[in-house]
Amino acid sequence: MTKLQVSWKILAIVFLLAFTFRLISIDQSLWLDEATTARAVSTHSFSEIVTKFSPHDFHPPLYYLTLKVWTAIVGVSEPALRFPSVVFSLLTGWVVYLIGKELKNKKTGLYAAIFFLFNPLIVYYSQEARMYMMVTFLLTSLLYYLLRCSNPKNKIKKKDMVLVNILMVLSMLTFYGSAFFILAFYIFTWRKKATFQQVSVYLPGFIIGLLLVEPLLTVQLLNAQETLKIVPNWASVLGKANLKNLLLIPVKFSMGRITFEPKPLYYTVAFFWVGFLFYVAARKARQYKFLSTLFVLSIFLGFLFSFFRPLLQYFRFIYLVPIFCLLLALGSQTKAQRVRILLGFFFFSCVYLFNPAFHREDWKGLRTSLTMVSKVYSVPTANDPILYYKHDIEIKDIRSITQGSEDSLIIVPYAAEIYGFDYVKALKTKGYFRIQVMSFRGLQLEQWRKSY
Repeated sequence: MTKLQVSWKILAIVFLLAFTFRLISIDQSLWLDEATTARAVSTHSFSEIVTKFSPHDFHPPLYYLTLKVWTAIVGVSEPALRFPSVVFSLLTGWVVYLIGKELKNKKTGLYAAIFFLFNPLIVYYSQEARMYMMVTFLLTSLLYYLLRCSNPKNKIKKKDMVLVNILMVLSMLTFYGSAFFILAFYIFTWRKKATFQQVSVYLPGFIIGLLLVEPLLTVQLLNAQETLKIVPNWASVLGKANLKNLLLIPVKFSMGRITFEPKPLYYTVAFFWVGFLFYVAARKARQYKFLSTLFVLSIFLGFLFSFFRPLLQYFRFIYLVPIFCLLLALGSQTKAQRVRILLGFFFFSCVYLFNPAFHREDWKGLRTSLTMVSKVYSVPTANDPILYYKHDIEIKDIRSITQGSEDSLIIVPYAAEIYGFDYVKALKTKGYFRIQVMSFRGLQLEQWRKSY
């Protein structure tokens, strides 16, 4: 049996395990943004996604259009909505393998792919009906072809240059944050004293992408500005430029979405685990400046931009996890280190997958308590997940309740604090008192009654 055959068998086993891993708990409840995705693809036509839905969203439309095609065939159940992200994550793992093989050898590519496929943050977002895995695949593919074109050992093919530009366009049409990655590449190339002629072959894709998204982006920015006025605490959710949000990027890249009590223990584990991983990744940072510069500069550009438009949330930089995993594979010098990295990633991924406490908001569970309910009060933000699980319910704005208007109220106070609305104070002032609170992992369902 040749080494090549062994390599293919190992790769097949790794990807089969990664695929199986992603099916665990894939039917957990949709959360708010996923429910919005479901509404977009189920209630809008292709043209309406662009003309009616996207102007009030914060993302380009390509992911929604892609999901619209898929859900037209398989429906909008939780697994159906999430399955494209599963596929995009596996495809990205394959491209990571190809990059590692291109940079060094098959063994490096294999370890990089394993680190990526079982990275806890990637496992989480592989089960998310959002655009993050799609853009991660597109930008990792872009990285692969940029490396091929910049490798002096390779003869630059016209096909590769065309693919670079196509991937830039597709990335920009999927996620605006792609611009940080692409700009980081241009800055790196400029610092390497490349001529304009050398850089110009990579410019059409970015320019075309900008021109295509500019009309929609302008409208979205205007609408976002209005939203920030109406919803006073929305900026804190989007991710202000501060040290906490910046530090969360390496922590979440290393440990995923989980957190635990007591906090001092969590912070201690995070300090040593993140320190170990980034120490390993930094070992080859000088030798592989292209990778390390793209990683650091993309985050730095996002950090600077967040002073003007808040977006400094770790998941918006998830497309950098493949680079992180490549640097880990290149920097780990012993089998023991590689096994330690894999076991750590596997452990944190399992904690998320097998512990429902770390799953998404439980709107599915909340539905069970709404069986006999015909009307609930909430803020507009919560409409999509409620309606996804109970189509026939009437939802009214919690801020519209008048004094003594009804004897009994069912309240879902989700995100009321983001609106800066103290619903407890408001309801008590209007003559109501709370008689029951039910909790559903990140959610509350409350019953209030009129005082007599």
